Amino acid sequence: MNENRIIYRSRSDQMVAGVCGRLAEWLDLDPSIVRLIFVLLALAVGHGILIYLILLLVMPLEPEVKA
Repeated sequence: MNENRIIYRSRSDQMVAGVCGRLAEWLDLDPSIVRLIFVLLALAVGHGILIYLILLLVMPLEPEVKA
């Protein structure tokens, strides 16, 4: 894994704001697994919502590709 990669929120693989889609791509996981982890954290201890909101504020949106 390249440590210098910037993690952007995804424009193409998003259900809410693109956080889980890009995080899954960065971790080489299926986006459904990452989304499920956030939901389980939210339901079990409530941390999933807080972590998601922090990532939403910290992660910039993926730049648009100009053709």
